[in-house]
Amino acid sequence: MPSLKDIQLKIVGVKKTQQITKAMNMVAAAKLRGAQERMEEFRPYADKFANVMGELSGGANPSAFPLMAQREVKRSLLLVVTSDRGLCGAFNTNIINASEKYLQAEKEAGREPVIACIGKKGASYFKHTDYEIVHETIDCMGDVQMLTARQVGAELIRMFLAEDIDQVKLVYGRFINVAVQKPTFRPILPITSEGLSQGDKEAEAEEGPKATYIYEPAPEEILNQLMPMFVNVQILAAMLETVASEMAARMTSMDNATNACNDIINDLTLMFNKARQAAITGELMDIVGGAEALKG
Repeated sequence: MPSLKDIQLKIVGVKKTQQITKAMNMVAAAKLRGAQERMEEFRPYADKFANVMGELSGGANPSAFPLMAQREVKRSLLLVVTSDRGLCGAFNTNIINASEKYLQAEKEAGREPVIACIGKKGASYFKHTDYEIVHETIDCMGDVQMLTARQVGAELIRMFLAEDIDQVKLVYGRFINVAVQKPTFRPILPITSEGLSQGDKEAEAEEGPKATYIYEPAPEEILNQLMPMFVNVQILAAMLETVASEMAARMTSMDNATNACNDIINDLTLMFNKARQAAITGELMDIVGGAEALKG
């Protein structure tokens, strides 16, 4: 059995760890409020943008728009959006595992998958795999900006127009609630009506007939302007969703870690009390044995 001093040192160490995890839980909870508000404010805009793009692209001639060009997929790109920091449970691991399954399926289909990464965790992981990383943007998830989404979107569009890649899909952590964050895929390029989010489709089903839009200028002119913006908006929305999901996952993870520390402290305290009781009992036995020896 460990000595009393060793157990005391362990208890002190675990209590310090508990203070750290509790503080991280509080920080994550505070950041979650801001991240969730920003995400929820931007989500309707992104979904409606995708809805309008779906309406416009549905009646357009794909051959007239380079970003709608449908060609045989020989080289597909997966844009993986993760966090820059860890200590958020299995959040990043779930996104990476979902990405691995998709990439493996692409290889089995005879395509060549390549990777683009937003966030340090995804980039760090895929650097140690056989997949080619054609673009990475790291240290950007602490302060998500439209400029970052534009830079990534411009690079994806450049590669697509140069026919370096034939398809782009996005995977990110969609915020469902504080307890649930789901890895979600979304097609980005070529732009089609499939860009509609599932949430929009469900909303449309509930609302009934669709509205009829009158466009000015012509839909073709609007599409030329909106297509690059659509790519940027979808990337920014994915980044905001991932940040909110990261904070929720970290808050849950740190809460679990704090509770685990409390359980360890209780176990160590019980062990300390048993060890102290055994030591006292041993000393009493020595005293009694010495008194009996003197009597004899």
